[in-house]
Amino acid sequence: MSVQQEGLKDGETIVRCTSSIDCGGRCPLRLHVKDGVITRIEGDDFPDPEKQLRACLRGRAYRHWIYHPDRLKYPLKRVGERGKGISEYERISWDEAMDTVVRELKRVKETYGNSSIFFTGGGHLGALHTVGSLSKALCMFGGYTTIYGNISSEGAVWAVMSSYGDVMVGNSREDLFNTKLLIMWGWDPVRMISGTDCNYTLTRIKEAGVKIYTIDPRLTHSAATFADEWIPIIPGTDAAMMVSMAYVMVKENLQDQAFIDKYTLGFDKFRDYLLGKEDGVEKTPAWASAICGVPAARIESLAREYATTKPACLMDCQGPARAAQGEQYNRCAIALTVMTGNVGKPGGSACGGLMGIPYGHMFRSAGIPGVKNPVEAGGPSVRGTLDLNLRLVRRVHTNKIFDAMLHGKAGGYPTDIKMAWLAGGNIMTQRGDVNKGDRALKSLEFIVAQDIFMSPSARYADIVFPISTFAEKNDLTRPWPSGPYFTFMNQTIEPLGESKTDWEIGNLLAQKLGFKDFDTKTDDEWLRLFVKENPEYATYIRDYDKFKKEGIYRIQMEEPYVAFRKQIEDPENNPFNTPSGKIEIFSQRVADMNNPMCPPIPKYIPDGEHRNHPLAKKYPLQLLSPHPRVRAHSTLQFVDWLEEAEPHAVWINPADAEARGIRQGDEVYVFNDRGKLAIKALVTKRIRPGVVSIYEGKYYQPDEQGIDRGGCVNVLTPDAYSPGGAAALKTCLVEITRS
Repeated sequence: MSVQQEGLKDGETIVRCTSSIDCGGRCPLRLHVKDGVITRIEGDDFPDPEKQLRACLRGRAYRHWIYHPDRLKYPLKRVGERGKGISEYERISWDEAMDTVVRELKRVKETYGNSSIFFTGGGHLGALHTVGSLSKALCMFGGYTTIYGNISSEGAVWAVMSSYGDVMVGNSREDLFNTKLLIMWGWDPVRMISGTDCNYTLTRIKEAGVKIYTIDPRLTHSAATFADEWIPIIPGTDAAMMVSMAYVMVKENLQDQAFIDKYTLGFDKFRDYLLGKEDGVEKTPAWASAICGVPAARIESLAREYATTKPACLMDCQGPARAAQGEQYNRCAIALTVMTGNVGKPGGSACGGLMGIPYGHMFRSAGIPGVKNPVEAGGPSVRGTLDLNLRLVRRVHTNKIFDAMLHGKAGGYPTDIKMAWLAGGNIMTQRGDVNKGDRALKSLEFIVAQDIFMSPSARYADIVFPISTFAEKNDLTRPWPSGPYFTFMNQTIEPLGESKTDWEIGNLLAQKLGFKDFDTKTDDEWLRLFVKENPEYATYIRDYDKFKKEGIYRIQMEEPYVAFRKQIEDPENNPFNTPSGKIEIFSQRVADMNNPMCPPIPKYIPDGEHRNHPLAKKYPLQLLSPHPRVRAHSTLQFVDWLEEAEPHAVWINPADAEARGIRQGDEVYVFNDRGKLAIKALVTKRIRPGVVSIYEGKYYQPDEQGIDRGGCVNVLTPDAYSPGGAAALKTCLVEITRS
């Protein structure tokens, strides 16, 4: 499990490991261990410094998270009020806890049916110790109701599926060395860690002289570090600026017409929209400037530069797509990169807000044979389709969980939920309108939760199971699909207290339910089988024991991976996975939906809550809720080093602060009709006037008056979703006052 190295203290070993939280990187870590305790964490020691995968501040602070005094170590039973925290619980044994859960499962099934059992989970991105065994056991028990839609990327997924028929739309990071121009549109990799290799790559291309622009309402950490110019834009208006850039290209004949004619379908319809033939409105830079706040001259010059610089990389992201019309942002970005002929070309991009080197998919579980959910028997596919009547499937949209719990069949949902099993994911911080969530979870008859900490979601549970961290189990994981490597999580320490993995809890449930031969292998046997039978792993990893010992396998690529290169170089033998076999700027599948809010060509459609909406008279500030630099969503909460590195605060422009009598460091209230939170003010010119920003992921901590004292931004965001299924968390208006 560990390897003794020269120069270490007596009795100290180093274990090679990596994390499994929902972070964009999987940084190789070397955990120093003495007497069964982690004493220090170091990063990658690969001999070639240009290929080292450097850990960020999160990766270096894990020790303070693993040994945090608030870790859950024993099963707990609620004896007090729901939602109030650890003081309302008492310690019990695993047998009593699981017996209670099984008794409630059987009662709810017999009384209401399996569809009334709601199950969701997440947080551990590994091959084995996921919630897969729980899902299997519950399916064998008769099934459950669950969610559809990815809270992070559903709008982007919808956009790339409608345009390309494939989600693997990203180039490897090394391909950035081939570009001459990089436009970071809503992309902030310094915060989100968009691949462990990303930020060093950006550093090197900047040093090499690649011109970099960033388009964002905020001067982000990435913009401040890498960009030659920051172009501030009004939130929710990105598509307007994009279609105006397309207009400039058409009017000045700058588009790559040969590329368009050969590889795309429906450009003529998009061109008619740009020129106003469809609606009588030409999408001129002046038209766009009045909407997005970017000067018309700057829109024109950027359009010309992007169209004439070969190759150029437009890097959109998922953040702006989490809006009421989120998929239009990504579809418009795709249209631009198609018009400039950059798809499938080294140094270019395919856009779509997603990464995707197609190797080693980790997001399925080892050791889980296909067990279908009986509750969903006969239902249509949830993913891999443009059928947006997915709400008719016996599932609930991921941002409508609370509404479904409160309103059930009477509200148009597939079932009346009576019990919930929350296997991580922390929905009471990570979903819209968590005040509604408070009412929803209090309405249920029974809740079981499993987590590493007493999260806001776990506080509502009747039974709470303690979960072990990545350092306390063996597993496989991998980065988001941008960096070519696989990683092994070697168990570093024994599980703290009586904590178990999600996998072990599923196996225990199966045992209590009387299912025989449920788990037939050891962890190591399952992982060996996964590596052997997963085609992407088996292609590269021939020596499992060496992989486990070294903790990482680095794929040596002869050249950077470029998405859709085969489709562009040999379209006859490699058509796109769309009905036409081409990139579909116009989609007949979308047209057949006959939804004016989801047009068959990319368009700008105003968001539901925008600065010109009548609601803006009451709540005049647009609220952004980006990912934090010091957490991965709500994971790494309250770690002292990280809290000190970036205290939680609301960003507000000096003009907006002065108008409200707000000074640096003041405690303020941020509020709308959905809720109110208290937070410190960060007065900064790094955000454009009329926009404020609060990082997502902070724990929900309401006081007796219902004011959230934890700074949980999702007390303010809506529990709505776009026609393409995007969670509309970034479509939000608020007001701010001094507290």
